[in-house]
Amino acid sequence: MSIQIGPIKTRNRVFLAPMSGVTDEPFRAVAHEAGAGLVVSEMVASEELVRERPDMMRRARGAKRVSPFVMQLAGREAKWMSEGAKVAQDLGADIIDINMGCPARQVTGGLSGSALMRDLDHAITLVEATVAAAKVPVSLKMRLGWDDNMLNAPELAKRAEAAGVALITVHGRTRCQFYTGKANWNAIRAVRDAIKIPLIANGDGDTVDDAKAMLKASGADGVMLGRSTYGRPWWPAVIAEGLEKGSGGAAPSLDEECRYLQQQHEATLSLYGILHGNKAFRKHLGWTIKRLADRGIINLDHSLTLRQTLMVERDNAVVAEGISRLFEQDLARVA
Repeated sequence: MSIQIGPIKTRNRVFLAPMSGVTDEPFRAVAHEAGAGLVVSEMVASEELVRERPDMMRRARGAKRVSPFVMQLAGREAKWMSEGAKVAQDLGADIIDINMGCPARQVTGGLSGSALMRDLDHAITLVEATVAAAKVPVSLKMRLGWDDNMLNAPELAKRAEAAGVALITVHGRTRCQFYTGKANWNAIRAVRDAIKIPLIANGDGDTVDDAKAMLKASGADGVMLGRSTYGRPWWPAVIAEGLEKGSGGAAPSLDEECRYLQQQHEATLSLYGILHGNKAFRKHLGWTIKRLADRGIINLDHSLTLRQTLMVERDNAVVAEGISRLFEQDLARVA
């Protein structure tokens, strides 16, 4: 089952969430190749993108490796959202996603992200500016509201739809919850009742059963996975396959996992450079080692040793060799 976003039809209804410091171009490329319905870039600050700040330009990469290419923009001024949308299109964005959901203090402190849910009139001026500048579909990601006393996601979604937004994603927590407690999938249904455009539910999805429960509780058309993809960018495709056979992809074999991780490592070195590539890759490697240990593929003692050595290793060749050894079939396993 695909989802229509303007003229664009997704492969399936399981998306990869935008996550700063995680969903860079190498991570998204693997998720896309594996069969995710849609992948979204890290949050890109609109003003800094226009000014061509190097880190924002790096976050904005991906058009040549992922199609459709979705770039998420954040900002607090209509001028920069408009100009950022133009730059995003020039860089190959097929869809522009507006961030009104990030709860991080450094973002909300600058009156961006979920802080915009405290002033819907201003939030809509940013939506209108982005839609007016964009020749591609515009989507919007939000939370349930700022706090339990300001659950205004339905109103924001309805006004955004009227302004021309083609898809809404809602994380089932308020900003003040950050990532504590449990995402309230039932609360997302109020947004479903307020809009006619496609709706995506986000927050705490991990398994196929979770995805089914999210869809049922929220009434959403699709789901978006975030933290459950740590160390396994191919996971959205697996969940999609579990929802509708033939729409995603099977869980990869260990050999395939190894190839994906090697591919991601090589692309990370290319993106960040030889000196900083391994440092950027460490968290991904750490998550992979932990998941292999949790699955009993490697024993706990060996996983701790690998983490202690590979996570601080600066020699790219040694890390690449370590990745190969990590997936060797004769590796010490849990008895």
